[in-house]
Amino acid sequence: MDFSKFLDDNFDVKEWVNGAFRTQKDLPEQKDAHAATLVMKLQLFIQEVNNSLEETSQGALQSLPRVLREVEAVRQEASFLKEQMQLVKEDIKKVEEDTSQSMKMLLDIDAIKSRMKAASDALQEADNWTTLMADVDEVFQSKDIQAIADKLMAMQHSLSMLAHCGDYEERCQHLETLKNRLEAMLSPQLVSAFNTHSLESTQQYVKIFSDIDRLPQLYNYYYKCHKTSLLQQWQTLQEQNADKPLAEWLASFYDTLVATWHKEVKWCEQVFPESIRVVSEMLTQTLSSLQPSLPACMDTALEDNTLINLIDLRQITTRFAKTLETAISSTAGSTPGTYIEDLVNAIHAPYVPYLLQYGKLEEEYLLQELGAISMEKRDLIDCTQLLADSVNKLFRLANEAVDRCINLTDACGVAALLTALTTLISNYCKKFDSALNMLHAACGLDSMASPEGELGEDWSKFQHALKIIQTCGELLLQGEEFELQLSSSLLNRASCHLDEVFSPTSITSITSGHTANNPFQEYNYLVKEDPVQHAAFIDIINKLKQDGGSSLLQDVMMEMSKVNEHAHKFTFTIVFYHLARQLAQISNMEIWQTEGDMLSADLPMFSLSPLEYITKIGQYVMTLPQQLEPFTTQENPALEKALQVGKLPYPPEEGSEEESDHLADHWLGAVARGTMHTYSEAILRIPELTQHAARQLATDIDYLCNVFDALGINASKPLKDVETLIKLPLSQYGETKGKIPDRVVHAIGTMRSAKEK
Repeated sequence: MDFSKFLDDNFDVKEWVNGAFRTQKDLPEQKDAHAATLVMKLQLFIQEVNNSLEETSQGALQSLPRVLREVEAVRQEASFLKEQMQLVKEDIKKVEEDTSQSMKMLLDIDAIKSRMKAASDALQEADNWTTLMADVDEVFQSKDIQAIADKLMAMQHSLSMLAHCGDYEERCQHLETLKNRLEAMLSPQLVSAFNTHSLESTQQYVKIFSDIDRLPQLYNYYYKCHKTSLLQQWQTLQEQNADKPLAEWLASFYDTLVATWHKEVKWCEQVFPESIRVVSEMLTQTLSSLQPSLPACMDTALEDNTLINLIDLRQITTRFAKTLETAISSTAGSTPGTYIEDLVNAIHAPYVPYLLQYGKLEEEYLLQELGAISMEKRDLIDCTQLLADSVNKLFRLANEAVDRCINLTDACGVAALLTALTTLISNYCKKFDSALNMLHAACGLDSMASPEGELGEDWSKFQHALKIIQTCGELLLQGEEFELQLSSSLLNRASCHLDEVFSPTSITSITSGHTANNPFQEYNYLVKEDPVQHAAFIDIINKLKQDGGSSLLQDVMMEMSKVNEHAHKFTFTIVFYHLARQLAQISNMEIWQTEGDMLSADLPMFSLSPLEYITKIGQYVMTLPQQLEPFTTQENPALEKALQVGKLPYPPEEGSEEESDHLADHWLGAVARGTMHTYSEAILRIPELTQHAARQLATDIDYLCNVFDALGINASKPLKDVETLIKLPLSQYGETKGKIPDRVVHAIGTMRSAKEK
């Protein structure tokens, strides 16, 4: 039997028992015997384990005293060792005290020895300098470059030991003169070696110039050779393309620079210790020395259509910068330095004067394009269509401006962009207002003459005016969407100027230890050229990060809302104009001064019929829902947005049950409240009111209230007050004090008493 399974941490009794029986192929009647055998074996094993535990316990008990004795012995030895270490420490301290004077003497003797050795070396080097000076001319006459270099190295070494001498400065100047003499001797050979890319010769010269501490001068020869070649190619390219735009041939020169980069870096890696720095500085000097300069060429190319042509040139330069960035990152391995930043600055330097004027250029261009958008027509139908089309044109211009800002300034000009966008949208709103004012005059809404035609005869103007309100809603919706897109675009691009860290596999490896950022991607001309604008740029980006830029265009969004308000007032004027003119004539109607016959005075109120003027007004108001139906039977987000932001004249009282989000309810309520207000004021201007006329006027008011009640609109309190006073006997007017305004009581009382007296 295998008892090892009893040691498993996950031992399962049921599984073990089932396994023990599963291995037996006995008949069912023999399983009891097998079980009895297993039980007996387990009991024997338990007994054996108990015996083993007992023996082990006895052995442990017997060995415990011996262990205790050994622990005590170890403790005593540790105590003895501690005492011995204390004695040794005291002995060391005593030795130090006894030998301190001797050690000081030894140190003084060693210092004397060192100074004597330095004096001896100085005398030897002084003698060596004299010896070297004696035959230096002879070595130069031999024209053995290596021998001359060795001689200068030896003189340089000797001079380093003679810094305390009185004529040290003179000796340094003399050594520099000798180095200049060697450099002049090698000058033709250096130029030839660099021009022909002679690897062996250049390596020899690099070693010589490095040994005599003249490596920067060697780099200057390299820069001059290749810079001269590139400048000549620039002049040739310009002469060949004198009649062509700069944008057509600038890329060719940039291609030459990229090809030069790849070629020179591959060669310089074999000769110079800092190949990337050397080639970068060579390109930097080349870009700064172009004749005629790139800015001069740009001035000519940008005389017309400055902004668009500038972006074309900028994109060419940006592609060159990205290509060069990729080339540098693929050849990483140089020592730290600022040469990458200098190269980036040289690439972008010609554009800086224009970038600083970006806001002005953008604003001029946007206003020019906005001027080409036609928005005014005296014909309402044509003008409505022009206004509807202008919204998409406006935001096309705005989106193009955002793209230009990113492409031209890499989003650094965001402050100038916002200013230009604000000017664009503000001027657009002014044009929109101007168009509405022109329509107001063209529709005859400024005229005080009596209305032409029957009331409600032509609703087409109202339909088109509603479309203008819908256009305002579209303006608001697109404005909000544009603001979100603007924030997202600027935040995605501009945030790299604040905290983006370039990956270790890129340009960071080239400038490791100098900067953790990528000069190509984080170039920001504002840092040095316009700190004020740079501070504004930082504030805007931080604001974008904090609130998502929801208030970037807050001012112009307010102006859009004002345009929407204007459109609401214009449309309301169209629908209310004929009503107002009709109601304005009420006070001059002759019927209010006529006396009715005796029979009519005794008839009940319901026997009177409303006059024609009030029935026309009622029919006109009842027709309004039908005119609103095309705009309310389907979803219209633009119209809903305009209605949500805009307010109609004669708004309901705050908390009134008449408040609703439905378009038809808003318009019906506003027209009804305006009608009742105007009707009430017109009644108050009636000079005289006979008893019969008062009964007729009460009938007219009741009719109008019934019309509004059928539309679900409650009669206004001023109109109810007028109706009450007209029906109420003059003798009871005193009871209305505090319930009806005194002005209304006095006006109605005056017109009624004038006849009843």
